Amino acid sequence: MPGQPLPGRHEIDRVYQRALLQTDYAALGEVQRRFAQAMRDAEVRVTSPGGTDLRFRIGDRPVNVQDGDASASRAARGRTLIDREIELPAGVIRVAPIEESVEGVVAFPPSQWNHRPVEGLRLRFARGQVVEVTATAGREAVDAEMRRGGAAGRAFREFALGFNPLLAVPEVGPWIPYYGYGAGVVRLSLGDNAELGGAVGGGYVRWNFFTDTTVTVGPAVWVRDGRLAVP
Repeated sequence: MPGQPLPGRHEIDRVYQRALLQTDYAALGEVQRRFAQAMRDAEVRVTSPGGTDLRFRIGDRPVNVQDGDASASRAARGRTLIDREIELPAGVIRVAPIEESVEGVVAFPPSQWNHRPVEGLRLRFARGQVVEVTATAGREAVDAEMRRGGAAGRAFREFALGFNPLLAVPEVGPWIPYYGYGAGVVRLSLGDNAELGGAVGGGYVRWNFFTDTTVTVGPAVWVRDGRLAVP
């Protein structure tokens, strides 16, 4: 989280151990699969108080469900490389939207690009490509990182949403546990999405985390202001 230190290693270990041992894996998988199915039939919209307003569709793109099932039978059914990479703690769903369907704006909290601080960054997407970059400070660092990434540096990579309540961002001393696998955390990433079944190559990948978004699928609200609101 911008401006917030990470907790001590012992606290991070405690959170992960609790999630490993106490997650209700059946319930987690059920809600993840319901969300994945809902996305098949409707437009997804992600908004935030800071100005994010992004829309996309997934069509028949593979949806990776990180529900903790690392069995051989699960791996045999995998459609993408990521389907064979089951991580623990569990909790996130991941999908590469249809690139041409990605439209709108992503507004960033204070962030680092090309190893330099950037403030007030907004990226506007059209047909899955960054077509406009604005920032109140550090715009040149964003441009430099995107140039380094080549074509992938300006391409939308993936949408991810965390569902595990045991990995949620704490109210006090906030930090983002395990790559955004916690309930309500959204990733809107840039770059190569071939491992997810997408059409963007090139190797460059940048994960971007958001903790205050609202996510709707059609008329149904699934996340409100960074908190799961499962319909």
